[in-house]
Amino acid sequence: MSVAPGQDQLTIDELAAAVGTTVRTTRYYASLGLVPPPERIGRVAYYGPVHLARLELVRALQDHGFTLQAAERVLGSIPADASVEELALQRAMLTSWTSEPPEVLSRAALEEKAGRRLSDSDLELLTSLGSIEQTDDGWRVMPYLSVGLGLLDVDVPRESLGLAEAAIRRHMEALADELTTILHEQVLEPYRRQSTSPEDARRLEETVSTLRRLTLEAVVHGFQRAANAVITRSLTSQE
Repeated sequence: MSVAPGQDQLTIDELAAAVGTTVRTTRYYASLGLVPPPERIGRVAYYGPVHLARLELVRALQDHGFTLQAAERVLGSIPADASVEELALQRAMLTSWTSEPPEVLSRAALEEKAGRRLSDSDLELLTSLGSIEQTDDGWRVMPYLSVGLGLLDVDVPRESLGLAEAAIRRHMEALADELTTILHEQVLEPYRRQSTSPEDARRLEETVSTLRRLTLEAVVHGFQRAANAVITRSLTSQE
């Protein structure tokens, strides 16, 4: 007599539907070792919450621009006995801050998206600004392409734009490092030390997502305040 599957156990079809992919893709991910072997009850393979959490992590990484090879490396660094909560924590930590994943386009498709012809020097500037990246398959277009396109027509030396971009990147990376440290030490590590449930993991992921949005807004407003303070000091010094 076979044992009935538990409430949280899914067939391969149900697992694929839950993740939002095809059965063929799910089997391919399993063949790469991205999920542990299923539990077999009779002749049917069943997958549980950990399988679902691992595949959701893969999809989250791919949706935010990670290659499948990069996703494999991430999954390979996570202990095989990691819980659903730990996998949700990893997903919260690794998911990109951008709201949309980058897309890879041919040069013609990139020009169509830009609504203009792009010279080699235009592509060079957009690359230096981080708006696009050249790949073997074409051009990887970042969600903030419109910012780079807007700068193409600004009547200032392009060398100046490069210097400004370098300054922004330098200070933003330092800010990102510091904010990430705060997030790890004040939010994620205390969570790790607690006894948690899958519902707690979902709430944490929602919390981190909200923190990301609010942090981005705070950075913009913070720069505006700082710029206004610089203007005020400049005007005061001229009196």
